[in-house]
Amino acid sequence: MTKTLHTSGHLALIEALISARKSQNLSQAALAERLRCHQSFVARIESGQRRIDVPELVIIARALDVPEEHFFDVVVKAVPPGERL
Repeated sequence: MTKTLHTSGHLALIEALISARKSQNLSQAALAERLRCHQSFVARIESGQRRIDVPELVIIARALDVPEEHFFDVVVKAVPPGERL
């Protein structure tokens, strides 16, 4: 079984989330404020310590004002063909 925290898809998602946040000059604290959560929640996601599920990804994408599909496309491109759970 592949560990999902350090797969190429997960790492690509983290990079895309960080890039989207930084492109808007948002700190982790500012994004957390938009999400109504603690900065440590954002930090755990960005450091790869915490996975996010699909509904959470949609909420984060909306908070970043980025189409949800952007993040899905990033993951799809990063997951190698034939990768298994």
